[in-house]
Amino acid sequence: METVYIESSVLSYLVSRPSRDLVVAGRQQLTREWWDGSKAGFECLVSQVVIDEIAEGNPEMAARRLEKARTIALLALDSSCVELARGFLERGLIPPGEVRDALHIAVAVIWKVDYLLTWNCKHIANAHAVRQLRKFTDTLGHEFPQICTPEEL
Repeated sequence: METVYIESSVLSYLVSRPSRDLVVAGRQQLTREWWDGSKAGFECLVSQVVIDEIAEGNPEMAARRLEKARTIALLALDSSCVELARGFLERGLIPPGEVRDALHIAVAVIWKVDYLLTWNCKHIANAHAVRQLRKFTDTLGHEFPQICTPEEL
């Protein structure tokens, strides 16, 4: 079964209150459709980075996000993940203030996940960034996951 790392933004869109912003509302709907229809076809994974991130903010919404994540397998955040994330940051492949984004990608790479599912199109599902990240991980002998949104997967 193919594996998918579910990044924090997906869980946020999944449980958030309906938005009046059309783009956000569309993403919410696409996320719910993926969760209810396609999720079962994958082995779903998160990391402690995801858990820490979704536990922040409004306590009621955090509880809803954590409830959804409760049944998803947890990948270890080990020293090789941290080292790879540091490499992304030091080379400017991920902006310096976005440590968690670098860690999400690093965990997916180190654990050889097939897909990294995200709505973070600024630093993660960004075609230019993905190209540079893939080049870097290739030089280290790692396979790079397919990064996509729920709409694409």
